[in-house]
Amino acid sequence: MNRRILTAIAVKDLREVRKNRVAILGVVVLTIIFSVVLPLILTGTTEAFAGNTTGQGAGAESLILTPEMQAIVDDLEPDQVPVVLFLGYLLAPLFLIIPLMLASIIAAESFVGEKERKTLEPLLYTPATDLELFMGKVIASFLPAVLFAWINFAIYTVTVNVAGWGVMHRIWFPTDVWWVLMLLVAPAIALMGISATVLISTKVNTFMEAYQASGALVLVVVVLMMGQVFGLLFLSPPVLFLIGAGILLLDIILIRIGVGLFNRSALIARI
Repeated sequence: MNRRILTAIAVKDLREVRKNRVAILGVVVLTIIFSVVLPLILTGTTEAFAGNTTGQGAGAESLILTPEMQAIVDDLEPDQVPVVLFLGYLLAPLFLIIPLMLASIIAAESFVGEKERKTLEPLLYTPATDLELFMGKVIASFLPAVLFAWINFAIYTVTVNVAGWGVMHRIWFPTDVWWVLMLLVAPAIALMGISATVLISTKVNTFMEAYQASGALVLVVVVLMMGQVFGLLFLSPPVLFLIGAGILLLDIILIRIGVGLFNRSALIARI
């Protein structure tokens, strides 16, 4: 692959991202909800949870906890349990929606966005290979999605520690689980969303069709979160590492399929 061609395609798409109101609005809304509002609400309701405690701490008896989570709860004061349990562990997979959603929005703008803006045909007639076109689109979606996820992680970290200081009396976040989540799983799941969405966008005619079709990927995040909530699994660093490795393997498969199915002539015929 020609690095200069890849860079040119990626830079061109990144410039288009800045004009995408849907992506910008999604960035603002997700940041407010996940990184500020959610930790403030859960921290603010600590006293309500603590009032229901029966020894396990802060309403934890109403949850089905894995042995690992139970050990964490047993080492905490009652009013500390909901802060650590929910913000530190149970809701951690939900944070993956941030890179997945933004990556899917940007990727949905890739080829189908070019169709709507009437700029796809000149792009397809460039000397770039099919692989370079495909990977250029992937890179343009991956970089802002992962960067945005890390920025939100930093905001979330500050919010959680500041809002919870009165209960925790120390800086306790991020945990080991979150480091693996953000450094491995978040980039992997962003790449999964991009690979699937870019592939879908070559087969549909509008941005909304591509974005809605890729929305089913959120089920992966929901399954992980519900698994923890119902005590079916504990997303420890080793488990998250295996999940991240599995998603990366799926990413490689999706990219290979996408490149194999990508047909420049067919796209030109559909314009």
